Amino acid sequence: MTEWVAGTVISNTRWTERLFSLRVRADIAPFQAGQFTKLALDLDGERVQRAYSYVNGSANPELEFYIIQVPQGRLSPALQRLQPGDSLWLTRDANGFFVLDEIPPARDLWMLATGTAIGPYLSILADPSALTRFTHLRLIHAVRRQEDLSYLPQMRELEQRYAGRLRCLTVVSREANPDGLEGRIPDLLTSGALEQAADLAISAEHSHLMLCGNPQMVRDTQALLKEQYGLSKHLRRKPGQITSEHYW
Repeated sequence: MTEWVAGTVISNTRWTERLFSLRVRADIAPFQAGQFTKLALDLDGERVQRAYSYVNGSANPELEFYIIQVPQGRLSPALQRLQPGDSLWLTRDANGFFVLDEIPPARDLWMLATGTAIGPYLSILADPSALTRFTHLRLIHAVRRQEDLSYLPQMRELEQRYAGRLRCLTVVSREANPDGLEGRIPDLLTSGALEQAADLAISAEHSHLMLCGNPQMVRDTQALLKEQYGLSKHLRRKPGQITSEHYW
């Protein structure tokens, strides 16, 4: 049975009309970077819940969630209205296998995200000591518009912390992106533009790719990686080079 704990909102950062980040304090069980919990509010006599990944590192007591308001949704508009001091519910225990412990040995780790699915990677990258087994790290954040790159300053700070091992790239699909790439991740892989910008080749021998976000991106990219690069989905019983998580 789900165990709920009460949380208190510390801050609510409004990035755009629909994108926002909640910071929360709550007495939760330890979690692994990359995992998710459930947030809930009691609305009209019903506990309305949805899964959200942690953005903060596992050692940070301030819990952070990056959320997009779904206009027709019940929960996200109510979460967007929360103010510091307001209460909400969280599940005590986290879930999910989108964690480093599930990633097999590889020289290069690619982390590809669309939209709010950048969150799990920021949580993973918060602890450099957990990533020492990888020589090269590449974080790719794909969004529709420049204004959706809410965590770009944090990505640049992480590049400095990793002292050359981490390179962060942005992809914008609906307007110009002078400091990054334009288009969709699958198309940029097909053309070779993503590898060129990342200054790193993708191969079955050296690479592991984590895919998180829009289910269509995940499906299309996974199929392309299998066909164009000869990669396979990673399973515990059959190791491969692709780990994925749909974000809705």
